[in-house]
Amino acid sequence: MAQKAIREFDAKTILAKHWDKYFSDFTYSYETILVQSGSELKAKASEFNWLQDRALVVKPDMLFGKRGKNGLVLFKDKEPGDVTLDKAASWIEKKRGSKQKVYFNFDGDTPTGKPKEDMLTHFIVEPFTPHEQTEEYYICATVVGDEDVLYMSAEGGMEVEEGWDEKVTKVTFAINESEDEIAQKIQANIPADVKLEDKENFAKFAIGFFKAYRELHFAYLEINPFVMQGTKIELLDMVAKLDDTAGFLMADEWGDVEYPTAFGMEEKSPEVKAIEEADAKSGASLKLTILNPDARIWTMVAGGGASVVYADTIADLSGDVTQLANYGEYSGGPTTAETKFYADTLLDLMTRKKDPQGRDKILIIGGAIANFTDVAKTFTGIIQSFEEYAEKMKEVGVKIYVRRGGPNYEKGLKDIKEAADRLGLYIEVYGPETHLTDIVRISLQK
Repeated sequence: MAQKAIREFDAKTILAKHWDKYFSDFTYSYETILVQSGSELKAKASEFNWLQDRALVVKPDMLFGKRGKNGLVLFKDKEPGDVTLDKAASWIEKKRGSKQKVYFNFDGDTPTGKPKEDMLTHFIVEPFTPHEQTEEYYICATVVGDEDVLYMSAEGGMEVEEGWDEKVTKVTFAINESEDEIAQKIQANIPADVKLEDKENFAKFAIGFFKAYRELHFAYLEINPFVMQGTKIELLDMVAKLDDTAGFLMADEWGDVEYPTAFGMEEKSPEVKAIEEADAKSGASLKLTILNPDARIWTMVAGGGASVVYADTIADLSGDVTQLANYGEYSGGPTTAETKFYADTLLDLMTRKKDPQGRDKILIIGGAIANFTDVAKTFTGIIQSFEEYAEKMKEVGVKIYVRRGGPNYEKGLKDIKEAADRLGLYIEVYGPETHLTDIVRISLQK
C-alpha cells in the first residue's frame, strides 16, 4: 500500500461527497473553502454567503499538525469578537507574507526540537461552530500490518495524545470480517465515557466512518475532533492519507484530489510528479526520488527491498552518499511501455550535464531474482529508451552495469547487451550467479 497525504479540504470534500451513503442518520453542513490569499477569500464572499454572515475559523492546510499550538489557527475564542471576513483576509495576508516557523513536537505548550520554516500557501476557511467541549469526540482508522485498526475516544482536541492509552479505545479488524461482525465489534467497544445520550449515535457514526475508510480506500483517516450535537455532525479537524494504488479505481469517488508537498519539504520536480502520476494509473510500482541531480551514480532498481540494499551499498562503497543521484524502484510487473517511461525519465535527468569532475557516469540496472516480472519484457522498455538517449549517454560518458535474475532473464540480459553494443554504449551484464550488489563494487573499482 502506498500512502499519500492529502489536504484537510480534500478529505472533507471526499466524505461530504459520499455522506448520505455512509452517514444517512446525520447531517453535515460542509461549509469549507480552500484559498491561497486574502483577496481570493474576499472574492469568494459573493459565492459563499456564510463568509459574510458567520464567525469564521482559518488555518493553514499544508499537511502539518499542531496548528493550534503553533499559533496558526484563527478563531473566535482567541480573538476579541468574531473573526469576520476582513479579519480572516488580513490574517491570511500576514501569515503568507513571510516564512513561518512550525514546531512538530511539544512538551505541554512548550515547543521542543528544531522547527521547520517555510511559506504558507494554502488556507482552509470554515464557519465557527459554537459547542461545548463535552461535545467533542475523536475517531481514527488506519492499517497496521495485515489488520485495520479503529481508535475512538470521548475526548477530542489537541490533548488526546497525552494519556493516549487511558483515553483511547482500540479495536482491530481482520481484512475478511463481515459488515455485521464489524458493526457488532464497534458497538461492543464504544468508549465508556461517551455521554449516555450520544452512545447510540456515536456507534452509528463510527460504523459508517469505518465503512467509508475501507470502501473509499483511505490508508489513514482521523477526525480530531468531530462535534456531535444530536444528529448534527461537524468535522472540525481532519488528517487523511489515501492508498494511491487504488487511484485508477477511485477517480470518480475521490474527484480532483491533490497530493501536495508537505510544509518544509522541497517542492517535487516535474519528473518525480510524472512518475507519481504514472504509478497512480498502474498496477505496478513506479517510485522515484531525486537526491542529487548532479551526482554521477544513477540506479534503476527492480524491487523496493533491492533499492534499499543498492542505496546502502553505494553509500558504503563510495564513501560519499552525495554520489548517489536517485532512489526508487520499478516492480510489480510493469509493462514494456511503463518501463520505457521510467527509463526515459532517468536517462533524461542523467544526461543533462557532464560530471563536474569529468568522470564517467554510472548507471546501475539491478535487482534480485524476480518472482513474476518478465525480465525480457521490462528490458525491452529499457532498450527502447537506450535507442532514444544513446547519443546523449555517450556525450556525458555513461557506463552501464546490469545484474538481474528471474523469468526470461537470460533473454533479457542477451538482448540488452546486444543493443548496447550495437548503439556503442559501454555495458557489463551479470546474472543471478553474481551477488546482488557486486556490480556496485565492480563499477566503482573501474
